[in-house]
Amino acid sequence: MEKTKSLTEGHILKSLIGFAFPVLLALVLQGLYGAVDLVVVGQFAQTADVSGVATGSMVTHTITNVITGLTMGVTVLVGFCIGEKNPDKAGRAIGAGIFIFIMVAIVLSLVISFGAEGIATLMKAPEEAFAQTTSYIRICGIGFVFVVAFNVLGGIFRGLGDSKTPLVAVFIACIFNIGLDLLFVCAFHMGASGAALATVISQGISVFVSLRLIRKKEMPFAFQVRWIRFDKELVARIFRLGTPIAMMDLLVSFSFLVIQMVVNNIGVVESAGVGIGEKACTFIMLVPLAYMQSMSAFVAQNVGAKKLDRARKALLCGIVTSLIVGVAMCWLSYFHGDLLANIFTRDPAVIEAAHLYLKAYAFDCVLVSVLFCFVGYYNGCGNTFFVMLQGLVGAFAVRIPIVLFMSSLPETNLFLIGLGTPASSAVQIIMCLVMYVLVKKKMEEK
Repeated sequence: MEKTKSLTEGHILKSLIGFAFPVLLALVLQGLYGAVDLVVVGQFAQTADVSGVATGSMVTHTITNVITGLTMGVTVLVGFCIGEKNPDKAGRAIGAGIFIFIMVAIVLSLVISFGAEGIATLMKAPEEAFAQTTSYIRICGIGFVFVVAFNVLGGIFRGLGDSKTPLVAVFIACIFNIGLDLLFVCAFHMGASGAALATVISQGISVFVSLRLIRKKEMPFAFQVRWIRFDKELVARIFRLGTPIAMMDLLVSFSFLVIQMVVNNIGVVESAGVGIGEKACTFIMLVPLAYMQSMSAFVAQNVGAKKLDRARKALLCGIVTSLIVGVAMCWLSYFHGDLLANIFTRDPAVIEAAHLYLKAYAFDCVLVSVLFCFVGYYNGCGNTFFVMLQGLVGAFAVRIPIVLFMSSLPETNLFLIGLGTPASSAVQIIMCLVMYVLVKKKMEEK
């Protein structure tokens, strides 16, 4: 049996990168779920299907982000317990987390599947793509229980210091997703509905694989089924840690939905262009996102072990190494965004629109390399309320106002609209730096 490992010992950079790399690969494969949908639909279906998948996947991605944020409460709490050398408490925290998300999964599946048409209306889906958008959302909603389950299992594994097991599960599922996309979209000509069905089935496979793998894992405690219950104290701590992150992810994602809604009013080409641009950004931003998730678990274990200096050094290591990749992604997005868009569609007009949007995102590639490391650090420290605050300021005081202003200009375009995102990241970094100085100064005075 493979053992989980502690992140409180050993060379900091080596340990951080060693933990983050499997997280990165898992995120790449997870990103392929939606990306493969768009690639296959873009190559073998109509522009209306592309728009339907683009808008629909943005909705499901938003909800997934909320779930991921909430599961961060489990990741951090389990990390604290492991760092404190209290494995049984970590097991009870896992049980409480499973109980919470069983309830969440049932509610989400019902709400999304029955409310699909209303969600598509709210998103202002273009008329010619309305049916495709509704179908994609409804099918994904029915299978959302698998999305919740996979994210919960991933959060548990990361809290235990294991980033490899989720990678294996998502790799197997991704292979199935590619094959099913080709079957449903290319062979059966099911368009957006086929892409959604492929995603749901592959997510179900990923959950099954994760459950099989967890049985072969040597845990730091003997997990007991009776721990899967409503434990008032642990449930409260999970919500206290995870709710601010989930709220931030919800409202920040809402700000990106605003961009999609604004662009949907312009036209179906622009709608598809932004959707493809956002899918490309899913991969462009993978390294910072991997560092954010890894930093949370790494810092949580070290805070639990009272190794605060090691946690701060991990933040610096993360920022420096992430920035190297960020600069490269900036160059790729600005000068060769058309090549990225060409992966998803053959329509020249949509490719041009997506490239224009990606030029604005190029600046954000550098900024999020710093920002996401700070977010992961503060999550791991348990300062999740501040994480929520800086996210809300960036989304509602900067990103949305800029998007609305730019969209109101007579000669507006997707580049101008996209500038709201890097502007938001810049403000959030300033807030994180100020917070870091204040917290460090307070700790030195003690």
